[in-house]
Amino acid sequence: MSVEISTRLATALTAASTDRVVYDLAGIETQYDCLVRELPGVQVRFALKACPVDEVLQCLADRGSGFDAASPTEIGQALRTGVPPDRIHYGNTVKSDADIAEAHRLGIRTFATDSVEDVTAIAANAPGARVFCRLTTSGEGALWGLSRKFGCSPDDAVRVLTTAGEAGLTPAGLSVHVGSQQMTAEAWRQALDTLAEVLAASARLGIAPDHINLGGGLPALGCLNLRGRHLEPPLDKIFAVIREGMERLSNVTPAPLGFVIEPGRHLVADHGAIRAHVYRLTRRQQPDGKHAHWLYLSCGRFNGLYEMDQLTHRLVFPTHADPDCVSAIVAGPTCDSDDAYGGGQHPIRVPGSVTSGDPVWILSAGAYAISYMTQGFNGIRPLPWICTRDSGNAPIASPEGRH
Repeated sequence: MSVEISTRLATALTAASTDRVVYDLAGIETQYDCLVRELPGVQVRFALKACPVDEVLQCLADRGSGFDAASPTEIGQALRTGVPPDRIHYGNTVKSDADIAEAHRLGIRTFATDSVEDVTAIAANAPGARVFCRLTTSGEGALWGLSRKFGCSPDDAVRVLTTAGEAGLTPAGLSVHVGSQQMTAEAWRQALDTLAEVLAASARLGIAPDHINLGGGLPALGCLNLRGRHLEPPLDKIFAVIREGMERLSNVTPAPLGFVIEPGRHLVADHGAIRAHVYRLTRRQQPDGKHAHWLYLSCGRFNGLYEMDQLTHRLVFPTHADPDCVSAIVAGPTCDSDDAYGGGQHPIRVPGSVTSGDPVWILSAGAYAISYMTQGFNGIRPLPWICTRDSGNAPIASPEGRH
């Protein structure tokens, strides 16, 4: 399953003379429109952590999206798009008393939770707020499972919602997260089964949540596995399972039930790319005595490609049509041995004639490229970014060095 680079991205990448991340706003808008067609009636709350770029957030807000924010800083950034506070929720179950109070001061009235202790803190610092309880999932089938730090058991979820009501809060909903880049429809089916179980148990106690948050996890399609092959998530089947599950959940409780979803990488990953350049193509003898090529790039784990432990990215060498390729391990520029695709264990095919300074386009890099960057690891600066909307116009300016 291949995702082709858009003319808009290609034009902006060609025009870039220095390294940067490029976002295709029109592509992101089209992806958003496709999502709301697949899941009609579902409210979108973009997971801001996936791409905290003001221009991206603004184009999604203008399309009708709200935001899933994980801190008061993210809440402030979301509010600057002009969306009302009721289209933003505090989606992090890990938060301090001070952060709860600050979010409440900013107008946020809906908070994620997964423990009685957190409910108590919300009641004290955001009195009268709405809470939705996050259920744990196995994380199986996802590249990043997210199954240990967050979420509670079905029994605990009922206890959390009961405690919320007793504390003067509104037990407003339930949520799940099936894991980031979830590659199976079965994970969604299992999560929806768990939601039905807890919704029914809550109803027996007189608790009637008004919404279900389906969380994140919808995959991007342009990502590659560690051996450079396209991942093939069954997206059509995933959407079918979600729609069927929504209908089933709506029949569990007589009260009207709304639905929320928190896409992150699904909306932005395939519509962002990095313009980087070659440091060096080398050939060295390895500890096992065999020789291997290493392609060192100006961009790696610590300045844009943090997820290279699980993913590779399609590379385009725009100045090379060289059919003579070599098998090379792709690595970033730092003095850290983990700064390589798959820890340096998974070579991919690259032109054998590349030289230092040649541009390289790193595709499907729009998710987490900005948010995971360190502030200058090894003295190598994070990448600035630009956003483009029309292949015939100049990219929307983003100041050099802006993060």
